[in-house]
Amino acid sequence: MGKRILSRALATAAAVLLPAFLLAACGGAGYDADRDSVHSANVALRVWGPQEEQANLREMCEAFADANPGRSYSFEYGVVSEADARDRIMEDPAAAADVFMYSNDHLRALAEAEALYEITRNKDDIEARNLPASIDSASFEGRLYGYPMTADNGYFLYYDNSVFSAEDALSLDRMVEVAVAAGKKIFMDVSNGWYIAGFFLGAGCSLSIGEDGGQICDFNSADGLKAAEAIRAFTSSPVFMTGDDPVFQGGMGASIAAGVSGTWNAEIFREKLGDRLSATKLPSFSAGGEEIQMASFGGYKLVGVSSLTKLPTHAMDLADWLTNEENQARRFETRGLGPSNIAAAERPSVKADIALAALAEQNVYAHPQNDVLNSFWTPAESFGLAMENNAGGDLQALLDTMVAQIVAPPSG
Repeated sequence: MGKRILSRALATAAAVLLPAFLLAACGGAGYDADRDSVHSANVALRVWGPQEEQANLREMCEAFADANPGRSYSFEYGVVSEADARDRIMEDPAAAADVFMYSNDHLRALAEAEALYEITRNKDDIEARNLPASIDSASFEGRLYGYPMTADNGYFLYYDNSVFSAEDALSLDRMVEVAVAAGKKIFMDVSNGWYIAGFFLGAGCSLSIGEDGGQICDFNSADGLKAAEAIRAFTSSPVFMTGDDPVFQGGMGASIAAGVSGTWNAEIFREKLGDRLSATKLPSFSAGGEEIQMASFGGYKLVGVSSLTKLPTHAMDLADWLTNEENQARRFETRGLGPSNIAAAERPSVKADIALAALAEQNVYAHPQNDVLNSFWTPAESFGLAMENNAGGDLQALLDTMVAQIVAPPSG
């Protein structure tokens, strides 16, 4: 369903569901707490979350009710994953839950369709207690439309500490030197746009969306050329290895001594390496006579409030509760999810997790994917394949071709 169609559907639904004086509150307007049934003694809220979160949701919602004894709360739970929430809301905005979980890369579509309620209660506190990148991932056009819930979908560096020291792992150039001497490989899936973007984003390049809704990309700028030179130097090295996860998993600790991946490989590497396993932020790389910290894409899960909720005050308060420090820490303990909450991420149990601690280090340099369109991935993959295959030729020309494909308007 397109933006205009959904917006009309939302407007129609709002006319049926909400009193006339509440219509102005939809689609991102600020909210006055006295404008809904904030003083009602009986409050019924619908809440969506994935199957694996249902036990937590029930306990957290019950605790929320206990913490607010002045009224009677009731909750209706629905099993809807973060990946599916956008499509469910697009299909029938009036049937959306008051509070739901969704992925940050779906925020733009939901915000443009006016399906999200702008977060106005405790906004300063929400922004202060969560990682800045997670707040960026929950924002659209300067407005906050989600409560950060997790910060664990990203990538960082795993390494065998019997080969590399912690100091070695800070610099890609130094790691290459050590790996050459040790006869080991360093793994990175450079032909995957999710990973290769880390060089360009670290060098100061950006991806954004223009007024026409198309992708804007400056990876062929002077900064982009620096990044490309570093990529070519790395992929031309005898220590470089690429491939998919099974390649990395199979070689780590044997032929491969370090590599870029995420938390999903942590348990496998713990079993294979034991005390030899270390992890940290991505290394810096040298380009254009300077040392540049490699950036990354970061994925975040958010809690949102429907723009059509009849109870925005209560819905915002519940969403705030579901994403507070204690409940983010609980998700780590019960599901191993990495917190976006700064205090929760500093808890000893979280910091003791090698993978999550490394991801937390890297999240300082992470960029949300909110402004990355589908047109980016295939050209970035093609450029990465050219680098992996040691394609010769003018790097600037290769970059110009990639960017021209990324920003080209869709055919038809």
